[in-house]
Amino acid sequence: MVYNEKQMLNALHKHGYKVTPQRRVIIGVIMNSHEHLTPAALHERVLRLDPSVGLVTVYRTIEILTELGFICEMHAGGGSRSYLMRRPSEHHHHLICSDCGKVIDFTDCDLDKLEHRLAQENKFKIDSHLLEFLGQCRECNKKTLINVVTNQDKSVPSR
Repeated sequence: MVYNEKQMLNALHKHGYKVTPQRRVIIGVIMNSHEHLTPAALHERVLRLDPSVGLVTVYRTIEILTELGFICEMHAGGGSRSYLMRRPSEHHHHLICSDCGKVIDFTDCDLDKLEHRLAQENKFKIDSHLLEFLGQCRECNKKTLINVVTNQDKSVPSR
């Protein structure tokens, strides 16, 4: 099941939020994106459709949609965050590049035994979990290796 625009707009109305044309545009952009978007990237895409939408409106809408559980917030390292439409049947986790902020989603996580053990040991009812790995994506790792080799070549004295 994927949330649709009508469900989201009904939830906004039900929780006392105004359903403005600007919020409709923001919701449409989020729904049509299959990648994690920072607030700035989301704002940039929204401006193409409605130049009157301010960055503050984007942030407020993100906050509301996160609170209502429609979008997934992801910490992208360095204090930045990105957002993706939550797809209820799609439990997923993230590989996050510390250099460029690229996010790779993955669905395979075998944490059942760990979850069960932690719940037992701590008398804790676990409802869900989040898993994020920070590191370097293939492209950034390749750049790092090239820089290391290039710098080593420069430090070797010529004869």
